[in-house]
Amino acid sequence: MATSRADVLPWRPKAGEIPTAPGVYRFSDASGRILYVGKAVNLRQRLANYFQPLRSLHERTRHMVLSASKVEWTVVASDVEALQLEYTWIKEFAPPYNVKFRDDKSYPYLVVTLADEAPRVMVTRNRRIPGARYFGPYPKVWAVRETIDLMIKAFPIRTCSDASYKRAMQTGRPCFPGQIGRCGGPCSQKVTIQEHREVVDQFVAFMASHDRSVITLLQREMKDAAAAFEYERAAKIRDRIQALENVLEKSAVVLPEAAELDVFGIEEDELAAAVQQFTVRGGRIRGVRSWVVDKELDITPGELVESVLETAYETEQPPREIVVPVLPDDASALEQWLADRRERGGVTLKTAQRGDKAAVLQTATLNAKQALALYKTRRTADYVARTQALTELQEALGLDEAPLRMECYDVSHLGGTNVVASMVVFEDGLPKKSAYRKFAVSGTTDDTESLAQVLRRRLARLDEDDAPETDEGARPNRRFAYRPGLLIVDGGQPQVQAAAAVFEELGIRDIPLVGIAKRLEEVWLPDDEFPVILPRGSEALFLLQRIRDEAHRFAITFQRQKRRADIGTVLADIPGLGPARSKELLRHFGSVARLRAAAPEAIAEVRGIGPQLAAVIADRLGTARDDGSQPVEQREDGE
Repeated sequence: MATSRADVLPWRPKAGEIPTAPGVYRFSDASGRILYVGKAVNLRQRLANYFQPLRSLHERTRHMVLSASKVEWTVVASDVEALQLEYTWIKEFAPPYNVKFRDDKSYPYLVVTLADEAPRVMVTRNRRIPGARYFGPYPKVWAVRETIDLMIKAFPIRTCSDASYKRAMQTGRPCFPGQIGRCGGPCSQKVTIQEHREVVDQFVAFMASHDRSVITLLQREMKDAAAAFEYERAAKIRDRIQALENVLEKSAVVLPEAAELDVFGIEEDELAAAVQQFTVRGGRIRGVRSWVVDKELDITPGELVESVLETAYETEQPPREIVVPVLPDDASALEQWLADRRERGGVTLKTAQRGDKAAVLQTATLNAKQALALYKTRRTADYVARTQALTELQEALGLDEAPLRMECYDVSHLGGTNVVASMVVFEDGLPKKSAYRKFAVSGTTDDTESLAQVLRRRLARLDEDDAPETDEGARPNRRFAYRPGLLIVDGGQPQVQAAAAVFEELGIRDIPLVGIAKRLEEVWLPDDEFPVILPRGSEALFLLQRIRDEAHRFAITFQRQKRRADIGTVLADIPGLGPARSKELLRHFGSVARLRAAAPEAIAEVRGIGPQLAAVIADRLGTARDDGSQPVEQREDGE
């Protein structure tokens, strides 16, 4: 059926009508609104991907294709021109299915107005001051001001406004910042315009390179002043040196001094991605910029990198070298596009697998990972967003009321061993960790059977949840507080069907059940042939993803704890094997799995382990491997 629908789309062009040249295409709906803009090296080959049988398309691509009423294209001469035209159209039409950037605000810079008669240092977000020299961007305004405060102690230059400067020069009276020692320009009546220009040049040179030779020269001047008994001048130079040392301490060296590049760390999931841009100049991280990307369609990491770089250098001049997690397929065209945005010289895109640059990339990626987690946490904590999410869930799933209590289940194991499951609870859209539960599973390594086993154990206690207080006012022993308004399983149709079978077995018909499939983020209902597709940017989908990810995290954590406890208990019970020898065993083999699989002869090679003790260890570990684990239920707080 899906194939026939795709074949009869009235606006679908014939394959022979589409050129094989490079170009840019755009999908639009019946009202003329542009839905999506893309580029291709071969238009015919690329557009053919959108006209496959609908069932084989990514859910959101299918939604976009069915929303469209036509596709148009423009042929260009090269990949670079295609990239430029795609960029222009995305900026012009803001298509809803293209990547969206959140929090892409303008960042503060430290700027020196070199075109002025007496250049001024200030904080600004304006990137279009003629003749100005920019440093940054900085993550926060206070970081720029702190840098300026330190630098003007070492290089006293003008900080007052243009109006104050003009008034001071006309009246011969120092500007107010000059009167309190906060302005070192000619308006302070302490230096000439020429002397001030020399200090400005020193300021700019140091900010551009952070060269310690400046400090060496100042130390020499300080010694000369002290030798000449000019102690007051020597003290001022000393203060300048200390200020420069403070600046250097706040700007750690991460690469060789000649290194000038940008490093992009990216952490993504199915709905969003966080980006961290480290600006490295003179081997030091001179600026940090971060933002979050909403992904409407399923795009590759290379396509995401391309969109990130287009946004990052929309108004900025790129450096000669850019380090990214992965290279786009058309990296050479992107390099040419970036080079066109430089005054001179080319741009090279690189990945980093080892060495200092890889270490910086790893740090940037770690920051991106934390930023994505923070973005999710803040979005979940927003009351209006939570209310909207619960309302959207009620409407999309056809529930009688908003699901104020949701329980989500996930199964985790390592190669079929130490099978565990988790239950996490969200109430009013927020996690309630005191209600989390952990389950150890025995007798099966199948995910669906493990899920069914856990649900039987939990749902068998629904009567306890509903039990009223006794006449004496005593509360019943409730293990799960009260029944959920929505039960969620991590997975697609197989997991949902397994859960539905347990519902049928126990006669439960008043608890809604859904599953959320990884990657495609499809929401499956028990009796539906096709999944429910929530809008990509909806608060409902975001909340479901959040609770699913939390269940996965909790299950993985318990699985790892159980694995460590399992091997630790077994080793501790072996006579003659103390903590030091146990640690040496694990260090030698690198993992519990390798230790379990090792022969007695291999174990005996470990320092401090003889043949007799090695035989005992191998025997005990083999026995432990055959033992089953007893089911347990635990709360996250350990009760």
